[in-house]
Amino acid sequence: MAAQLSTYLDHVRVQRRLAPRSLVIYADALLRLQNLAAQSGVALLTLRPHQARRLAAKLHADIELGPRSMALHLSVWRGLYRWLGAERLVELNPFDGLRAPKAAKPLPKALAVDDAVQLANFSGSAIDADRPLDERIEARDRCVVELLYGCGLRVSELVGLDAQAGPASQGWVDMAAAEATVLGKGGKRRSVPVGAAAMAALQQWLSLRGQLARADESALLVGQRGARLGAVQIRASLKARALAAGMPAHVHPHMLRHSFASHILQSSGDLRAVQELLGHAHITTTQIYTQLDFQHLAKIYDAAHPRAKKK
Repeated sequence: MAAQLSTYLDHVRVQRRLAPRSLVIYADALLRLQNLAAQSGVALLTLRPHQARRLAAKLHADIELGPRSMALHLSVWRGLYRWLGAERLVELNPFDGLRAPKAAKPLPKALAVDDAVQLANFSGSAIDADRPLDERIEARDRCVVELLYGCGLRVSELVGLDAQAGPASQGWVDMAAAEATVLGKGGKRRSVPVGAAAMAALQQWLSLRGQLARADESALLVGQRGARLGAVQIRASLKARALAAGMPAHVHPHMLRHSFASHILQSSGDLRAVQELLGHAHITTTQIYTQLDFQHLAKIYDAAHPRAKKK
């Protein structure tokens, strides 16, 4: 990677505190820009708008990226040239005003209220009839469901929780205050309330955690080897639990976050509160749940209103 691109990657890592996965995406986009420019015989520091359009067209035609991936690449490239301009290395941003093709915005998938409650209340004894139930794993997995659905946490926020607050902790649960403190996107810290059901699940798991966790392990959630549970393990255990509980669709951690937001909004109608609970920087990100809420209302209307009933 060219020196300027590598320096910019360090800049966004330190200044914007990008997550490791985001840094991989940025590095991939920057390398593609460098390669496309080399293939086209243009220098990055003298790139003009018409050349930028050709590179974007080449990206779309040759690599066949979808609209969302195109938009992400262009966003990274615009950010690069914005930084290069601030460093007085370029005179203009050749990607300003260049937009990716519009993509359809699918609604986030959320469980129905009854399905979410059924999953939260499910006992793991039926997951595998041929194997004895490990009450420690059952308590942990139930705690996972309650924290994802009851608090609306991202899986990265859940993985980062420690059993107790410490100087190096990304997140923790204050049992006395019934409150979880997590480190969200962009290194932003927020606190969310922990409901009674989640508190009960947490207390049950904490009473058994010491039987699994290593002596020097600070993580709230640990695996069978006593180390911090990872996102892949959480996804796998949640998938198995949802299947055993008879869920109508594939359930993943972010679906429970969507369900949390949708169900809170249906009950309260308070979009700002949902924004705060989810840790969204912009209200427009949260507004997508109003569409889910409208779908819920439309179904009620179709089922209940005399003028909506089909003859």
